[in-house]
Amino acid sequence: MVASRRTLRSAITGLVYLAAVVLFFEGAARLAVSSGPLFQRIAAEDDSSHRLRWIQSRKRKRDVAYFFDEYHRTRGWSLKPNLRDLAVFGGRRLSSNSRGVRGTAEHSPEGDPSRTRIVVLGDSFTFGEEVSDEQTYASQLQGLAPETEVLNLGVHGYGHDQMLLYLREEGLVYRPDILLLGFVHIDMPRNLLAFRDYAKPRFERIRGRLELRGTPVPEPQAVIDAEPWRSKLLDLLRMLRSRLDEGSGTTAARSREITAAILDEMALAAAAAGAKPIFAYLPVEEELAQADLTATGPQRFFLDYCGARRAACLDLRPAFLARAKAGAALPTRGHWGAAEHRLAAQALRDALREQGLIARTMPEH
Repeated sequence: MVASRRTLRSAITGLVYLAAVVLFFEGAARLAVSSGPLFQRIAAEDDSSHRLRWIQSRKRKRDVAYFFDEYHRTRGWSLKPNLRDLAVFGGRRLSSNSRGVRGTAEHSPEGDPSRTRIVVLGDSFTFGEEVSDEQTYASQLQGLAPETEVLNLGVHGYGHDQMLLYLREEGLVYRPDILLLGFVHIDMPRNLLAFRDYAKPRFERIRGRLELRGTPVPEPQAVIDAEPWRSKLLDLLRMLRSRLDEGSGTTAARSREITAAILDEMALAAAAAGAKPIFAYLPVEEELAQADLTATGPQRFFLDYCGARRAACLDLRPAFLARAKAGAALPTRGHWGAAEHRLAAQALRDALREQGLIARTMPEH
């Protein structure tokens, strides 16, 4: 009996000691992630880091990301509908139609049979961060090719996973003739995340099939209310693991695998709806700083994917580098300006006409 009591006391003492150690490290982790400079040193491109950045910036506010965004149950966030000439991005103008598509034009499901309807998916480069409605490459493409009707379904911060869901939920409702994806390499690691600009869904590849995780997406207030109960020690360990995975190449390999599977699903969904899927590689940031056409790592993934699938793909990087060689100054940090959007629109128009996907049926202005 005495031995049993001693064993019990020893076990309780061990548990108390273990709890004290865990609490100590939990407290230290909370201090670390709450300290601005220290947090910036340890934060990575992982769910915990993005969530903590969002919490720190929003506090008790109910905003999702930008003030022109709204919470979306399945995609995390979307552009608010019925916006009119909002002043954004240092004097640029932002509008949206009744369905949250950028611009003021409304689009019926039937469309105009005399025009080729193009639905464009993408991230902030397609959405047109830093430019006005009429300056986006989607809008300029329609202006350069009046025989088309171009719907800009780009949303800032989206990964390809959210774009696939947007295509399924809204894009195919418009019965497009062409599905155009503005492929930007920085979207690939987003496909692994459950939190980026805000909480978001993601796909996992299970036995060769994509399975959706993280829906319905929690509402902003629910995320805020749950934050005090989240273990910051686990957050810290996830951040460190993320850095290790990134350094070892594990993150890049996983993002390539899931991205390829998502692109496959996009192509299948578009083709099943009678649309021609086209993937366009949009060069951004450091890819515009190189003087030669040597493919970057992400660009090589894109080209290899297109070759293996025999997919309809357009690579806009040569057109951009040719413009740079001719003396144009291209932005190697941040988003495109109106000139880069126009260059993309011209390259897309020329390629689509060359392939016979659009034809001059109306006089150009």
